[in-house]
Amino acid sequence: MNRHPLFGVFLAAVATLILTPDALFMRLSGMDGYQMVGWRGMLMGSVMLIGWLLLSRRKGRDVSLLFSGLGLLIVTCQYFNATLFAHGIARAPVAVVLFGVAAVPVFAAVFARVVMGEPTYRATWITMVAVIGGIGIAVFSENSTELQLNGATLFGAAAGLGVAATLAINFVVLRAQPELPILLLIGSGAVLAGGTGIWITGPAEMLEGQVWAILIAGGIILPISFFSLSLASRYTHASNVSLLMLLETVLGPLWVWWGIGEAVNTATMLGGIIVVISLATYLIHVGRISGTSLIEASIMDKKNDKMRR
Repeated sequence: MNRHPLFGVFLAAVATLILTPDALFMRLSGMDGYQMVGWRGMLMGSVMLIGWLLLSRRKGRDVSLLFSGLGLLIVTCQYFNATLFAHGIARAPVAVVLFGVAAVPVFAAVFARVVMGEPTYRATWITMVAVIGGIGIAVFSENSTELQLNGATLFGAAAGLGVAATLAINFVVLRAQPELPILLLIGSGAVLAGGTGIWITGPAEMLEGQVWAILIAGGIILPISFFSLSLASRYTHASNVSLLMLLETVLGPLWVWWGIGEAVNTATMLGGIIVVISLATYLIHVGRISGTSLIEASIMDKKNDKMRR
């Protein structure tokens, strides 16, 4: 089925907006790291695997791809993505974790260049710098005196960078290999992470905290957003998908402020405005530019796909 060249960009934007309340429900749950990994992984994975069972018309081939090298790579990345993010939020300053995750578009651009030879356009790099600068203002400017270089801070930074790297690998590989079954691979990785979380936490302790909040996050927000983001990476450059994901870094704290009254300081608001304006300008640019633009690149991708067929 032919898609408009901006379909992937639009899908990624919608998926990110769906993802933005995730941090709020994590806070509302009141759960620790592995407990959140258990709930979020099992819920998200179960929904995606059920979707695969209902929708897939080539289950035998999908299972063989699951146990291929690239299939296992996607499963492994999802496992560490789910585990690292929950532990980072539970153990380290949120600002440090989110700043690490903000490196997603940089990782994606580098991996796409190495794996696919896919160029990253000047407008994308400029937007990356502006967005990461805005996030830096949002998470560090007024909180720098509260941040200390200790084990928790270093762990949070490492966890955020780990999440960024695994997400970028997912997006690039799924774009390079469109035959890989997204629901099966992402769902399997999530279930493995969830099983680990339940085993370490213990079944009795899993019911502590606000279960309803984690049910919404793991059963609705995560499967819809991650499937849509992974699908979007097949219709636009991985760096564009990951760039749009940075909206979650800015809008997430606003959801937390609205939901539980956690104050949003001036630096957070200023950084958020920079991020939103940068991304809006970039999307307008993508929609209008001609020549060596993202639209042209997307059209060329479609032509190349037809030639390969």
